[in-house]
Amino acid sequence: MAGAAVKGLRLTVLVGEDDRWRHRPMYTELVHRAHAAGLAGATVLRGVEGFGTHSRIHTDRLLSLAEELPMMVLIVDAEERIRAFLPQLAELGLEGLVMLDPVEVIR
Repeated sequence: MAGAAVKGLRLTVLVGEDDRWRHRPMYTELVHRAHAAGLAGATVLRGVEGFGTHSRIHTDRLLSLAEELPMMVLIVDAEERIRAFLPQLAELGLEGLVMLDPVEVIR
């Protein structure tokens, strides 16, 4: 691999598939805000099963109701840029889990 690793920060936000911000999916709003903020990148991953603060299991299995599946929004950039983005999360009134992890960006 070419180039040295660069230190960064990964912002992970877990929300429910049905969580909304002004009639728009919360995960979509997060991605669009990250893009508008000029962050390096954002990805949304859809969970197939999980539970959160209410301890109710959500699953996409055929015999279950596929409601409120977990959605994970991953955003990676330099620490100062991620930290500058955090007030946007407060503005959205997120109820989901928000995590910050140090990362080494190879490419």
